[in-house]
Amino acid sequence: MKITKSYILLIAGLALTVSSCDVGKKYSRAALNLPQEFREPVALTADTVQLPWRTFFKEPQLVQLIEKALVQNNDINIALKSMEQLDLAYRQAKQSLLPTLDLNAGANRTWPSKNSLNGSLTEQFIGTPYMDDYSAMLRLSWEIDIWGKAKMQKTEAKANYFAQKENLSALRTRIITQVAQAYYSLMSLDEQLRIAQQNIALSDSTLTMMRLQFNAGQINSLAVEQAAAQQKTAELLVPLAVQNIRIQENALSILCGSYPDSISRAANMLEAIPEDHFAYGVPAALLSRRPDVKAAELAVISANARTGLANAARYPSFSLSPQVGVNSYKFNTWFDLPGSITKTLAVNLTQPLFNKRALRTAYETAVLEQEKATIQFRQSVMTAVGEVSDALARSKGATDRNVLVQQKSASLNKAISDAIKLYRAGMATYLEVITAQNNKLQNDLEAISIRLEKLHAMTELYRALGGGSEE
Repeated sequence: MKITKSYILLIAGLALTVSSCDVGKKYSRAALNLPQEFREPVALTADTVQLPWRTFFKEPQLVQLIEKALVQNNDINIALKSMEQLDLAYRQAKQSLLPTLDLNAGANRTWPSKNSLNGSLTEQFIGTPYMDDYSAMLRLSWEIDIWGKAKMQKTEAKANYFAQKENLSALRTRIITQVAQAYYSLMSLDEQLRIAQQNIALSDSTLTMMRLQFNAGQINSLAVEQAAAQQKTAELLVPLAVQNIRIQENALSILCGSYPDSISRAANMLEAIPEDHFAYGVPAALLSRRPDVKAAELAVISANARTGLANAARYPSFSLSPQVGVNSYKFNTWFDLPGSITKTLAVNLTQPLFNKRALRTAYETAVLEQEKATIQFRQSVMTAVGEVSDALARSKGATDRNVLVQQKSASLNKAISDAIKLYRAGMATYLEVITAQNNKLQNDLEAISIRLEKLHAMTELYRALGGGSEE
């Protein structure tokens, strides 16, 4: 017994001595060389937290659609199932390299050959032509974690788990953005339909006036036909707008996790404009805000852990396997203690010999994968900064263009009024009236497009700055 204790103490001492040998390198973030500010000038604030979506989107019917999408969208539900899978893997990884305990109990009967030594001895000493063996064993297996494998396995599983969590957050923010942009596009189509109907009414009034003049012999048929063609131009927009409205409603319904159906919405686009307040911060803040950037860095951490594990596989592993139980060749003495007690202590050393090249290749491959993950992380940061800069540029450009298009609208409204008055007074031609009406139609459609671009830019800026899928 003293020898056994000394042996165990020796093994434990060896494990403690080499357990500090960690072959994996500690993760450190690569140099990103971030710019000090975004390309477009913005008002900096001290607030660097994500903005909850309910704070940004407040139009009631849009809020209902976003709530529905966050619960029923199939992409989100698939991601949630992936989260559950990774949660199981993470829990399993936390138990890695812990001792395993197995119980094995059984009985067997053997009829040895009578011409064999065992057969002759069996009948001589036991008195039967067969030999029984009754055993019950508890076997403990434990790999001594010399190279820090358990820590690296837990680090990898933890990084994968939280990376998926960040990916889920990024997915939610993306779905929120897509729902909002689809909602705004739907309302812009409603605006186009209203503009078309207004121009039809205006063209109809002009056409009626010209027909009266034609009947009175004041103008020829060419003027009437030109006015009728202008009316058809506006009328052609109606079925196209109706068609696109149905298609947009179908897409938005599916995005919200339901079959195609009609969508309730605000009466006009002005009612759905979100509040233009962002916590812009600086580019470095994206590292803590953007879930996709955080997920990319967690992927590097996971790859770093896998590199350490691949390196550890090249070194020897030690395992300890003590076993204790009861064994007897008679059933009635199976549990006769202490006579039936059996004990075994095994120490195993496993050293790769003929597959060293394969293990080295696996390690070198893991190093390359880590380098690729680092490059992808750097690219994700550059993409994030670029998306913010693009959204800022689009927002500012749409704002400037909206001012100009409103000024143009005022001029064209006056031009139509003046053209009709001058035409009635015989001081303007019918072509001038038709041209003024066509210019107003095109300008009104362009104004809707610019307002939609502004809404999309604001929504995209919300996402690019990190969004905020949680309350």
